Amino acid sequence: MALLDDLIGGVVSAVAGDKAPALNDFLQSNGGVSGLAQKFQNGGAGEVFTSWVSTGQNQAITSDTINQVLGSSQVQQLAQKLGVDPKQAADFIASNLPKVIDQLTPDGQVPAAPQA
Repeated sequence: MALLDDLIGGVVSAVAGDKAPALNDFLQSNGGVSGLAQKFQNGGAGEVFTSWVSTGQNQAITSDTINQVLGSSQVQQLAQKLGVDPKQAADFIASNLPKVIDQLTPDGQVPAAPQA
C-alpha cells in the first residue's frame, strides 16, 4: 500500500506543487480514485469523471459542479488547509483534479478500492 501512496503522492506533487499535501489529503479523505468516482457518479457528474479516467480528452468541470458533487463542507475543509476562500478551493479542485485523476489512471481504468 505504501507504493501506491507514494505513486499518488508523486502524481499530486507534479500537478499541485506546494499545494500537494492538501490535495493528497483531500484525495485520501474521499476514498482515492474509486471513492471519488462513486461520489461523482452519485452527484450526476459521472460522465465528466469518466472522461478523466479514459484515455481521451478530459472534460472540464466548474467549481459550482465541484461544490454540488463533493459538498460545500469538503470544499471548505480544503480551503482551510490551503488558506484560501472556498471559491478558490473549488476552482483549485476543478483545475487540478482532472489532471491528477488522468495521470493516476493511465490505462483508462479506475483502480479497485483498497480492502480494509
